[in-house]
Amino acid sequence: MSEAAATQDGLLARTIAALGRAAAWLTLAMTLLTFLVVVLRYGLNEGWIWMQESVTYLHATVFMVAAAWTMQCDEHVRVDILYRARSMRYRLWVDLAGTLLFMAPFSVFLLYIGWDYVLVAWQVRETSAEPGGLPLVWLLKALILVLPALLLLQAVVTARHCTMMLREGRVER
Repeated sequence: MSEAAATQDGLLARTIAALGRAAAWLTLAMTLLTFLVVVLRYGLNEGWIWMQESVTYLHATVFMVAAAWTMQCDEHVRVDILYRARSMRYRLWVDLAGTLLFMAPFSVFLLYIGWDYVLVAWQVRETSAEPGGLPLVWLLKALILVLPALLLLQAVVTARHCTMMLREGRVER
């Protein structure tokens, strides 16, 4: 791998990690906001739709933005009965194949099918159907494109890393 490609991969990986860490902090805001909604609703018999919708927006943001970072940290859900006990070379091949055969095509497909859906939401500046709801549904729906875009960037980093490790032979056989 060229030095420029390695630098580019490092920048992509750091950007994905920074976005993931920032999104992870939203879980604290989401927890506190949920606590406040419950206290207001059941303690003071008050409730605001916008506040409840905010929890949903935060949850969607955490999931959609942090997914690529989770993949980068190898913390995603995986059935690793056969994976964990295998050699590093085997795991690199599985990661490379999974990235090229599943993650990258899925990301491209999601970008393709989500594009028009998100575009319409942006064109009409879609708002909540609920009275008192947030007027930012169009922005929330943009996350449908953020998820596959970040996953696709992480797929590039993962594929290059696996390829480099396999080519350089820095793995046990």
